[in-house]
Amino acid sequence: MNARKHHSDSDTHLEVSFTFQPRSKQKGTAHRKGDDNTAGRGNVPRVAKLLALAIRFDGLIRRGDVQDYADLARLGYVTRARITQIMNLLNLAPDIQEAILFLPNTTKGRDPILERDLRSVSAVAYWNRQRKMWKHLIGKGMGG
Repeated sequence: MNARKHHSDSDTHLEVSFTFQPRSKQKGTAHRKGDDNTAGRGNVPRVAKLLALAIRFDGLIRRGDVQDYADLARLGYVTRARITQIMNLLNLAPDIQEAILFLPNTTKGRDPILERDLRSVSAVAYWNRQRKMWKHLIGKGMGG
């Protein structure tokens, strides 16, 4: 996603562009039989995508491309509360964030770790306590 502000005397607007990759015509399968690049790779866990989005949004705010969470909510057609939930993932300890970004792809069934499960962890101010909660969550979510 690229965002740029254009200023004029009468108004200010934000221009946003998105790049989408085409999906396979057959849901959940490789593009072609024997395509080694996509076969059996699974899906990136949604929580990893949301954390990457939060990092991207934080950069947009820091650069001044968007003013605040309310701007992000308007652009994304979601509530400010939902933006806050996503952005709260940035309150996680750096090593937990890294672990989330490198979670294995989900190849079967549902994602083992959900953003909803992390809300209570990100609400804790102490990283050592977060790490204990994370270990418990990983053990529960990954079948351990």
